[in-house]
Amino acid sequence: MSALSPSVASEIGTLREVILHRPGLELRRLTPANKDALLFDELVWVAKAQEEHDGFAQVLRAQGVQVHLFADLLAEALADDALRLHLIEEVATADACGVELVDRVRGHLGELPLPQLVAHLVGGLTVQEVPGAGDGFVGGVLGPAAFLLPPLPNAVFTRDPSAWVGSGVVLSPMHKPARRAERRLWRTIYRHHPVFAGADDWIWYGDDDRDYFPATIEGGDVLVLSADCVAIGLSERSHPVAAENLAARLFAAGAAKWVLAIDLPKSRGTMHLDTVMTVVDTDAVVVWPRALRVLDAYRIEPGDGGRMRVTAEPDLLRAIAAGMGVGALRVITTGEDEVLADREQWDDGNNTLALRPGVVMAYERNIDTNRRLSDAGVEVLTISSYELPRGRGGPRCMSCPVVREPVAS
Repeated sequence: MSALSPSVASEIGTLREVILHRPGLELRRLTPANKDALLFDELVWVAKAQEEHDGFAQVLRAQGVQVHLFADLLAEALADDALRLHLIEEVATADACGVELVDRVRGHLGELPLPQLVAHLVGGLTVQEVPGAGDGFVGGVLGPAAFLLPPLPNAVFTRDPSAWVGSGVVLSPMHKPARRAERRLWRTIYRHHPVFAGADDWIWYGDDDRDYFPATIEGGDVLVLSADCVAIGLSERSHPVAAENLAARLFAAGAAKWVLAIDLPKSRGTMHLDTVMTVVDTDAVVVWPRALRVLDAYRIEPGDGGRMRVTAEPDLLRAIAAGMGVGALRVITTGEDEVLADREQWDDGNNTLALRPGVVMAYERNIDTNRRLSDAGVEVLTISSYELPRGRGGPRCMSCPVVREPVAS
């Protein structure tokens, strides 16, 4: 496998390579008791979710996109024995398992075939899955179904932990505890998989082991409007401190000339910027109409003496147009009326994935928004959406673009 040359300078350049995660064991760990803590509104019919995700990947491949599966990349990186043992020691600690069990858990993981190891790194590990673990104090008190390694059911949303900007990546320090362990697995791939040789130089933010709190940021809040401008949502999960620190790094590296910070309501319904708007063409966005009434925006640029120059943007749409480098912006709103707009926004009607200018992927359930996109001249390729939306994420959330072609000027 040859080394990649990652490059993502827009939201709509022709998509060539992407990383997806096919859901598996981790979704089978969801129960009525833990689903809220694991950030799911409902339990998921896993086989159906896998079928829908396979259909998603199939459409991408049919459109000429090379699909890299996260589990395959992680297994290939962990083919190195020393690295595999090091990662096992990082995830199976005395704090996670107890001093009596930690060596037993590490030994069990170390003996697993690589595909099974990866399945448990993402899907979690219970007391009953480790031979003899139920005999000691921790295993006996917690019980057979208790987790010694936590499951990561949100791993299907590959955009959030890994968002490429230009030739570098935001390796997101995540806000919610249920997602924080994902960063270690992504970092293992970027540092050690041969296809990402030299990736240490590509990480704009999130490379350190510290938790960064409160300076967390997630990829759903990062939209690459152009080679000059990155939009960052200030959401319940992405903090202004993180936006400022990332902006400083991008400016220092020449990866952006300015950042458009967009302040979102701090709620689950608007958890990320890409839940209220995405770019669908060189001059067009799809937007939840309510967002246009409630969002504030700020232009951040390099200032003198290492300081930032910050300017309030009175017109959000004009600021987005400037960020995209167009004189006028076509705006396609979600739904025919406020009720329908709210329903389809909740079901990720705004969360489209552009395959090239004017061609996007969307959930088939958002009939009205998809029709409005089509009426505006945007081709919509739909995917099945009975089970995948239960984690509140759409096609953009479920994809980590790594290579996009430059948009013709």
